Amino acid sequence: MNDNDKQQQPDGPNPWMKSLMVWVGILAALALFVTMFDTRSSAQAGDQIGYSDFLNKVEEGSVARVDIAGDTITGTLTNDQRFRTYAANDPQLISRLQEKGVRFAAKPEEGPSIWMVLLYQSLPFLLFLGIAFFVLRQMQKSSGAGGAMGFGKSRAKLLTQKEGKVTFDDVAGIDEAREELQEIVEFLKDPSKFARLGGKIPKGALLVGSPGTGKTLLARAIAGEAGVPFFTISGSDFVEMFVGVGASRVRDMFEQAKKSAPCIVFIDEIDAVGRHRGAGLGNGNDEREQTLNQLLVEMDGFDTNEGIIIIAATNRPDVLDPALLRPGRFDRQVVVPRPDIEGRVKIIQVHMKKVPLALDVDARTIARGTPGFSGADLANLVNEAALLAARKGKRLVAMSEFEEAKDKVMMGSERKSMVMTDDEKRMTAYHEAGHAIVALHEPASDPIHKATIIPRGRALGLVMRLPERDNYSYHRDKMYANLSVSMGGRVAEEIIFGYDKVSSGASSDIEYATGLARDMVTRWGLSDELGPLQYAEAESETFLGYSANRPMRVSADTAKLIDAEIKKIVVGSYDRAKQLLTDHVDQLHSLAAALLEYETLSGDEIKKLIAGEGIDRTSGDAAAPVPAAGSSIPKTKRPKGPFGNPAPQGA
Repeated sequence: MNDNDKQQQPDGPNPWMKSLMVWVGILAALALFVTMFDTRSSAQAGDQIGYSDFLNKVEEGSVARVDIAGDTITGTLTNDQRFRTYAANDPQLISRLQEKGVRFAAKPEEGPSIWMVLLYQSLPFLLFLGIAFFVLRQMQKSSGAGGAMGFGKSRAKLLTQKEGKVTFDDVAGIDEAREELQEIVEFLKDPSKFARLGGKIPKGALLVGSPGTGKTLLARAIAGEAGVPFFTISGSDFVEMFVGVGASRVRDMFEQAKKSAPCIVFIDEIDAVGRHRGAGLGNGNDEREQTLNQLLVEMDGFDTNEGIIIIAATNRPDVLDPALLRPGRFDRQVVVPRPDIEGRVKIIQVHMKKVPLALDVDARTIARGTPGFSGADLANLVNEAALLAARKGKRLVAMSEFEEAKDKVMMGSERKSMVMTDDEKRMTAYHEAGHAIVALHEPASDPIHKATIIPRGRALGLVMRLPERDNYSYHRDKMYANLSVSMGGRVAEEIIFGYDKVSSGASSDIEYATGLARDMVTRWGLSDELGPLQYAEAESETFLGYSANRPMRVSADTAKLIDAEIKKIVVGSYDRAKQLLTDHVDQLHSLAAALLEYETLSGDEIKKLIAGEGIDRTSGDAAAPVPAAGSSIPKTKRPKGPFGNPAPQGA
């Protein structure tokens, strides 16, 4: 065990045991309090009898001894039985006892001592103070240790090795980020190595990336590799409703870190406290800006904090204050991107270590079918597959569970219990078949992975297309292909059911196509009429902190031209999809019939069907084979009514 491990071990008894001991002490004090007040009655032991019965026993001669103390009479019968009674101010009692030869003695009436009186009077007050002290102590712990209710104390948590040590072996898919942070690990292990040459390690590293890409995991891995204490806190934990609390917590956090140096302080979601100053209300004197000012001073002010490495994470680096990003503070920005296919393979293999796998599971096949997934998405995919296998009572997780889990994550859960009429199913089948046929005949379109008319999530059907490889740019021909595919469902409804029977199911398709066409015209300069100019403002922080892509202030003529170009692109894609579906209407009928028969078709099955080979599932549980493309379906099988809301094409 090294010194750091010794330092991180908690001192004293378990907090749960301490709380239990406090409550046991309180209950014991209450029991003592009740017992002390009951002392007199317990001392006066014996069976209580009436005064008349006592006189009768005296007359009978069955009383052996009597002790008189004030109005209380205790004694012993001839059979050694104890008794107790109370005198009724009888002046003849003494003479009666003498006549019957009863031995009696007079005692002064017992009263509590002065110490007991003081204890009786002070015990309730002391008990109240003890309970109040315990409650206040618990409130201080819940709001931060120490201080007046702990408002000014840091809420940073010190993670120890007992909570799960994380190293670079547990981080996959972000090799470049790991290499860039390896220097920090070497500095924490051997600071003198850099000091000999006059080098200074960066005081702060800013991890930038989309949510779920592994920024927090990477920060913990640095601490695990270096074997140093790791403090973690969220940016929102600094800011309170009281002015000055955040700055006090920043000071306290650095004080704690100095005691454990060398160490790592990880601030998650730093954009909650590190936004541009002057963008809020209060003339720059609000609580958030004071907290940011204190953080800037602590990181690179007059007081040097040697051995403290600040690592922060955010997915919005554009809103951070420039003073945070200058050299001496967060002077090293590490981009943590979404993993490529090789990175996804490594990430899946890391998460599969704890899952019993069947022999048919291939991590590379799963990685190829999950483009754009982050590390958190892949972890969720493996977990969903394990849950599905457990639900089915299997001992191993097979490839079928991973495929089902992938469909669930990407398309949503199946809603097989949803009741749909035959007309609605046929409308959905032709809608999705329209998307698929256009995608097959557009050379720049991504291959079809799966088509289904089973409701999933909020969609009543879906055509999923997956790229063959990771794409890092968006080409013009692919944009036009995606626009045509998005119009395929709407066009198929119009061709098969007529102009008056077109449904509202293409609303999300139209929204997607309009947004893509607007970006082509206003952001990417892909309009011949408007030229390579940008007509949309980039994302920027406004007065209230809201950011979005907003149209620039253009002239009325330019705005009309922009609208005309957007309409031209969308309508042209509509005409392109209509031409393709008209030329291949037989394929449209065949694919719709196959979807009605099987409900879900894979991309390979769709290709075989269009190539004229047909689909044969007679060996399984499915019904008869579906005819190949070119054969017609009976007129009575075609939809006759409108459909409420078919699903988007899933591009």
